[in-house]
Amino acid sequence: MTHDEILNRMREIFHDTFGIEPSRVTPQAHLFEELDLDSIDAVDLAIKLQEMTGRRIKPEEFRNVRTVADVIAAVESLLKA
Repeated sequence: MTHDEILNRMREIFHDTFGIEPSRVTPQAHLFEELDLDSIDAVDLAIKLQEMTGRRIKPEEFRNVRTVADVIAAVESLLKA
């Protein structure tokens, strides 16, 4: 998957799972401050990413994720593994 394909998939996930308008899901958008996710939402997001990549996300890898760009980087890392 390319960077843009991952971003588009993130927009779908954020819309379908959290009701967030796709236009708000930009690489620089902060998950907790701008997109209003909480810790439970972060767990849901990690599960969706696992489904998308077919790989398990280690909690320590996801702990430092703060922005949509961080999520994209985490997905790219999983896909390379």
